[in-house]
Amino acid sequence: MASNRGLVYMGPGKVEVQSIDFPKLALGNRKCDHGVILKIVSTNICGSDQHMVRGRTTAPRGLVLGHEITGEVIEAGRDVEFIKVGDLVSVPFNIACGRCRNCKERKTGICLNVNPARAGAAYGYVDMGGWVGGQAEYVMVPYADFNLLKFPNKAQAMEKIRDLTCLSDILPTGYHGAVTAGVGTGSIVYVAGAGPVGLACAAACHLLGAACVIVGDLNPERLAQARSFGCETVDVSKSASIAEQIEAIVGQPEVDCAVDCVGFEARGHGSEAQKEVPAAVLNSLMEITRAGGALGIPGLYVTEDPGASDDKAKFGNLSIRLGLGWAKSHYFTTGQCPVMKYNRELMMAILYDKIEIAKAVNVTVITLDEGPQGYKDFDKGAAKKFVIDPHRSFSRN
Repeated sequence: MASNRGLVYMGPGKVEVQSIDFPKLALGNRKCDHGVILKIVSTNICGSDQHMVRGRTTAPRGLVLGHEITGEVIEAGRDVEFIKVGDLVSVPFNIACGRCRNCKERKTGICLNVNPARAGAAYGYVDMGGWVGGQAEYVMVPYADFNLLKFPNKAQAMEKIRDLTCLSDILPTGYHGAVTAGVGTGSIVYVAGAGPVGLACAAACHLLGAACVIVGDLNPERLAQARSFGCETVDVSKSASIAEQIEAIVGQPEVDCAVDCVGFEARGHGSEAQKEVPAAVLNSLMEITRAGGALGIPGLYVTEDPGASDDKAKFGNLSIRLGLGWAKSHYFTTGQCPVMKYNRELMMAILYDKIEIAKAVNVTVITLDEGPQGYKDFDKGAAKKFVIDPHRSFSRN
């Protein structure tokens, strides 16, 4: 039988490379004729994975990690019509059936048929349907004709694989945050968080025509990375408030729209910068966004956080100043990005050199065996997007 290896969560702070089952075209005890098996070309470490590895979710030990997947089809089920063996494809992190009401409304992040616990599923993620993750050598993908995005030219795609690998999650997620916040030509926008999703969001804001993109964080290396492709920056650890720092940049203490790319492990600002304050980002965005503006919230918030700083936050209850947002007539968009709503257009933007997302997020290629160290470096705040090349399919330069 063919072998397979993957990155497995073994408890807080512990990730191991282990031998895992080779994927089969099966769902439990029945055949999965609509699925394919992929030889993984690239698979990325995500900040959402890091939440689990830190022990901040109810993820079980033994979970094979990874929801950002690009791969080559090596086997296709009987009912797969349009995806062929040999195709190079991007896999949306959302698993979607293509048949339910939500999928037909392009709400693929909350498919009704792929997770018995609740709407929405993803590979290798807690409470998301129990699907095997893709930080491995091989993985099975269901509903292949619906889910997979085929690259039109395989050789061209391999030349741009460092960019195209971002299509499975962070580029569409950042773009979704920007779109739902109303970013457009001439916008002044604030992006909270300079991790990979925040940097991808900032790059997406440029693509959408923003006049000024301001990125806030407390990590100097990540702020420098944001400045490297034309962003202004705010250091939230400074004594000067975010509003004061924004005023120094654009002449007024507010922005047209804002995006939360931090989520539930938010830190405080100023003197509280080293303290966890789960609602800090959401409240600060309401303070600095103009009346009538919008907030995009692609940053992850969870229903259960066993490591939360207070009992209420352990169940997703945060001290949000909703009255402020109501008074300013803000509108909010939360939840998973429906990747298929955006990935084809973003693929074309990459192929035609309209966005250099790999440079923006500082894609750094590592091997599968280097994955555990990649998690450790990422947890320390490295300004890098770690991309795993399990078969050494492309150059690491």
